[in-house]
Amino acid sequence: MQCFTLAVGSLLNVVIYRLPLMLKSEWTMQCRNLLALPEEQAQTVPTLFFPRSFCPDCKHDIPFWHNIPLVSYCILRGRCFHCHASIPFRYPLVEALTLVLSLFATWHFGINLTLLFALLFIWLLIAMCFIDLQEQLLPDSLSLSLLWLGLIANTETLFTTLPDAVLSAAAAYLSLWLFIKLFYLITGKVGMGNGDFKLFAAFGSWFGWTLLPFILLSSSMLGAIAGIAYLKTTRQTKETPIPFGPF
Repeated sequence: MQCFTLAVGSLLNVVIYRLPLMLKSEWTMQCRNLLALPEEQAQTVPTLFFPRSFCPDCKHDIPFWHNIPLVSYCILRGRCFHCHASIPFRYPLVEALTLVLSLFATWHFGINLTLLFALLFIWLLIAMCFIDLQEQLLPDSLSLSLLWLGLIANTETLFTTLPDAVLSAAAAYLSLWLFIKLFYLITGKVGMGNGDFKLFAAFGSWFGWTLLPFILLSSSMLGAIAGIAYLKTTRQTKETPIPFGPF
């Protein structure tokens, strides 16, 4: 179990790094087509599975013995073997977080169908959390996958009833959408991205309406505390955008 979840953590690192690159390339192509601009010289954009793992700095392929979760980072002392560029601490952090949360879910739920969905829930949220921290982006492909998985799980009433899941997902999305629209009309500012609406809707599809107030209140409080601390320590202005998804 430990080796498997560490391998999943390594795969999540690939998703966190490559999915935003894939989306930006797709959006750039769509914009150029819409504006009838000439095509740029073709650039190789990695997919989730090809090419094999490489160093972003020197582009050298990473052999599998340099890509063992947690172990390789410690042996290489957090640096690329070829160019000695620093490897972001995010990589072992994601792997360790995946391991710890997956083992906790296994202990809590036992080996059953609920555990399968709980693990998918955890893994998707880890990827979304770190992508949002890095890019201030919650990809639809992950948010909507999370929402549909919640609805599928609750066809078996694993976390709540299916009618509650469907109605709660719709209510969660609409409540944040209406709040931000009112906020924009009053202040003229965009207070939250659409990805946050979809993530909140996904939580509704998993847990029903009873947990939504707690999720929104606790995340708002944590986000406010962390945001104020960040702005104070970095001396940024209050206009600095801060990702809300991780909270």
